[in-house]
Amino acid sequence: MRVLVTGATGLIGASVVSELVSTGQEVVGIARRVDRAARSIPNARWVALDIGGATTAEHWLPYLDGIDAVVNCAGVLQDGPGDSTRAVHRDGIAALFQACEKAGVRRVVHLSAIGVDREAPTDFSRSKIEGDRALVQRDLDWVILRPSVVLGPAAYGGSALFRGLAALPWLPVMPDTGPLQVVQLEDVVATVLRLIQASAPSRVVLELAGPDRLSMTEIVARFRAWLGWPEARVLRLPAVVAALLFRLGDFAGWLGWRPPLRSTARHEIRRGAIGDPSRWTELTGITPRSFAAALAARPASVQERWFAGLYPLKPIVFVVAALFWMITGLLSVGPGYRIGVDLLEEGGMGALSGPSVIAGGLADLAIGIAIAFRRSCRRGLYAALAISAFYLVAGSIVLPRLWAEPLGPMLKIFPIMVLHLMALAILEAR
Repeated sequence: MRVLVTGATGLIGASVVSELVSTGQEVVGIARRVDRAARSIPNARWVALDIGGATTAEHWLPYLDGIDAVVNCAGVLQDGPGDSTRAVHRDGIAALFQACEKAGVRRVVHLSAIGVDREAPTDFSRSKIEGDRALVQRDLDWVILRPSVVLGPAAYGGSALFRGLAALPWLPVMPDTGPLQVVQLEDVVATVLRLIQASAPSRVVLELAGPDRLSMTEIVARFRAWLGWPEARVLRLPAVVAALLFRLGDFAGWLGWRPPLRSTARHEIRRGAIGDPSRWTELTGITPRSFAAALAARPASVQERWFAGLYPLKPIVFVVAALFWMITGLLSVGPGYRIGVDLLEEGGMGALSGPSVIAGGLADLAIGIAIAFRRSCRRGLYAALAISAFYLVAGSIVLPRLWAEPLGPMLKIFPIMVLHLMALAILEAR
């Protein structure tokens, strides 16, 4: 069987690709960036394609030759630089569905989201239901799956947030959060593999929800117990604090980052993610596992505890690094300019002292700005390491006495460099 999977590097898509390959199927994996996936799963054929820009059937037809089934796992939480919910959830996949009809690819399994048919408070859910409708209108053997919040061994987005919150010394209670029936990734993937078969039911919409209705706080508390940490004191966040966190998440989103706490998440979790899995079990024979059973089947490792502990620190690391360089740059060309010039003149730089201070300040400012934006962050971190090494060497040559200063200005370069090495280590989100 030859299967095309879109969103093939995401939480669900990557697991679907891996499972298909392990069972001997041919897979074409489509995602925006595929270099790492191609190294990780070399037995699949990988295609780099921006789904939001593939808005005509002609964009898709070259990839459908010989395809027996299509699985659409593509998704975007919120609009931002390079991300459009409408383009990905409606325009791009509507063109894919049209291309499937033209190419004679009958079987299409489409991953939507639970509850979008009942309430659509955001562009995410509105575009999701529009994509569902675009598929229903086609003469295809389609299946629409609407999973609740998906949890599994891999963790990013909302699933990573639960682990990160579990690592905090207090158990935060977010205001206005609806109940959740979390579903296990393995159950979702097993459902996809069953429904891509030509003999499987078609023209059905299934809600994929776990058997337990839990609050967000209960889920975080269970993760904390699973990680082996004692029960934490509950901290109820005031609505104004929660609103600020979501606003900060939106700001980070416009810088190219993809934090789970953004306005879309605020409105979606207020609605909750609940459904009736009975039809799912009836048609597939799959009985969704409870959250407790899934945790019990996979004991937490030290890697899980490391990840959970580092997750809430990650935004702090990048904010501190970006602000450090921007503020030092502004100080160098502002109130600290004269001090810098005096130090360089003491070291014999002469007429070059002033221009050197300005150049260094502007370089620091540029590095801070680069770190702040996700697209340029890696380059900014490498530049920070390079200029830190340069300051270390140049300072040792021009003003070696700085090594003996009581506040240790030269020695402090080393922990700064270590911070940036750690930032590089935790930069990737998936």
